[in-house]
Amino acid sequence: MNPEHIVYRTAVWIIPLVIAIVFHEVAHGWMAKWLGDPTAQEQRRLSFNPLRHVDPVGTVILPLGLAIAGAPVFGWAKPVPVIAQRLRNPRWGMVAVALAGPGMNFLLATIAAVAIGAIAASAGGTAPGGIGGFLLANLVNFLLVNVFLAIFNLLPMPPFDGGHVVEGLLPRPLAAQYAKIGRFGFLLLILVLVVLPMIFPRADLVGRVVGPPAQAIVGWFLALAQAIA
Repeated sequence: MNPEHIVYRTAVWIIPLVIAIVFHEVAHGWMAKWLGDPTAQEQRRLSFNPLRHVDPVGTVILPLGLAIAGAPVFGWAKPVPVIAQRLRNPRWGMVAVALAGPGMNFLLATIAAVAIGAIAASAGGTAPGGIGGFLLANLVNFLLVNVFLAIFNLLPMPPFDGGHVVEGLLPRPLAAQYAKIGRFGFLLLILVLVVLPMIFPRADLVGRVVGPPAQAIVGWFLALAQAIA
């Protein structure tokens, strides 16, 4: 396996990303079901089959293009359906459902750090090659992707999970007004992530807001891996 080959470089990013976003979405559905809303289960979305969660742009086209370009890879899946009115406590239930996705990503990042440390320990401090090297590259990227997805989704604006948290914390009149922004969620996403950084480089939300805390948390997880190794 040639780490410089385009297929290798793409695989070690796409595989971790798909797993991370599928678990992220299923976690939302699990939490919703636990709190009274079985909609995701009824629509067969509590599945780890990636095909049930694939968004053509967010899960395939965008991540593939970023991987080929050598840029930081991120993406999204089709949102798991949640009906707030079916939750036993719609207001706080939606907050819990929203936090379940990033929470799952942090759990997966912890598992990745432990696995990285275990592989490093078994390799005796030398970098494994072949299948072992491919697995290690996937795990490192899996750690990075999960931390990035968690922080990215906690941004306090629609359509991110952090937006649902803000909505749950606001007084009801303000929450109702805030929720209306969600109908423009995709356009807002493109505006904030693509258009504004092109016009005003200092308005790079990913680089200036998501990047620093993500790097710090990745450092903590790598320290855990090093302690295990």
